[in-house]
Amino acid sequence: MSPLCPCCLLLVFSLGVQGTPVAPRAAPEQVHLSYPGEPGSMTVTWTTWVPTPSEVQFGLQLTGPLPLLAQGTFSPFVDGGALRRKLFIHRVTLRGLLPGVQYVYRCGSSQGWSRRFRFRALKNGPHWSPHLAVFGDLGADNPKAFPRLRRDTQQGMYDAVLHVGDFAYNMDQDNARVGDKFMRLIEPVAASLPYMTCPGNHEERYNFSNYKARFSMPGNNEGLWYSWDLGPAHIISFSTEVYFFLGYGRHLVERQFHWLESDLQKANKNRAARPWIITMGHRPMYCSNADLDDCTWHESKVRKGLRGKFYGLEDLFYKYGVDLQLWAHEHSYERLWPIYDYQVFNGSREMPYTNPRGPVHIITGSAGCEERLTPFSLFPRPWSAVRVKEYGYTRLHILNGTHVHIQQVSDDQDGKIVDDVWVVRPLTGRRMYL
Repeated sequence: MSPLCPCCLLLVFSLGVQGTPVAPRAAPEQVHLSYPGEPGSMTVTWTTWVPTPSEVQFGLQLTGPLPLLAQGTFSPFVDGGALRRKLFIHRVTLRGLLPGVQYVYRCGSSQGWSRRFRFRALKNGPHWSPHLAVFGDLGADNPKAFPRLRRDTQQGMYDAVLHVGDFAYNMDQDNARVGDKFMRLIEPVAASLPYMTCPGNHEERYNFSNYKARFSMPGNNEGLWYSWDLGPAHIISFSTEVYFFLGYGRHLVERQFHWLESDLQKANKNRAARPWIITMGHRPMYCSNADLDDCTWHESKVRKGLRGKFYGLEDLFYKYGVDLQLWAHEHSYERLWPIYDYQVFNGSREMPYTNPRGPVHIITGSAGCEERLTPFSLFPRPWSAVRVKEYGYTRLHILNGTHVHIQQVSDDQDGKIVDDVWVVRPLTGRRMYL
């Protein structure tokens, strides 16, 4: 048998034992963006498998050198699984971006660079019309609606993504390899748009450690709760999970509740500039699905609080005039009539969503995961306006200070719009319901 040539030996070594190329461990992967809340900025987050410098080169040209440089830091993350796998999570914030301008960037270091990505810096101030994609419950397996969402993104349809909890199913599984797979899956969207998140029940393992480590949200609460401004809206993200996983500390329920009240007070004082207040949390207050989830119980924990009377969110959100509440968890789409305490508060019989006298709830958890879709109860509740058991996601267009457009895209029906509604609220007063 003739000896292998040096080139062949190198090829065999580089392919590894299973015949697949071994990726350079210093090369960035799982690249994604988030908005840190500071106008003219964007945060780039990525993963390597060895410690490397954290740098982003960026500029305005698709080809040629990228003249601008931003530097950041990395943090080691050790997964809680048996293998104690270690990842290095890099964060770099780009500042001084021109509003509405498209930038080209790559991240990494001299030890390895990502490919080039593009994003458009968010516009500043309240006088523009953001388009968002909204969904929850997207898995690494069976991500049915994601290819369509990716095509939408490539066509420039959105300014940001709101992922309303439950990622990968689950990020911690297989010693966090499922988390790696999921972050690679979403990269074509998340590296091009700010990908804003809140935690769901599937992130719970090891005190939400994969969620906290992998995403970079505004504020200093590890992405559990935060708020930010986008066009004419103030968007509040929070954790419904503090009500269910009390082993991580009952104090989190109280801390979040007081933070929410303070943030809502500030948002109401700023209604003239940003009239819409929108919340996003994973587990809904209401739903009409055929399961035993919290939202099917009359006194749901998210709605009424601990022991049915402490730190409930429905009264808080009603008191401060939250306009739109975005939820997921149920693997379906449901739009409610304007509601408070099981009573429907439509604006009028002819135009229920024009000047509604209660908040509008949207449940959008049908992006696709291994658990498939959730069936509905046989008969809709009197407060349920539309129910869709199909894979898809929601488009939210905040047109201006008085008009918001909500559409549900069905992936099962090749992108057909299966729900379409405008919420209209006049600018007069502070828009409180009480």
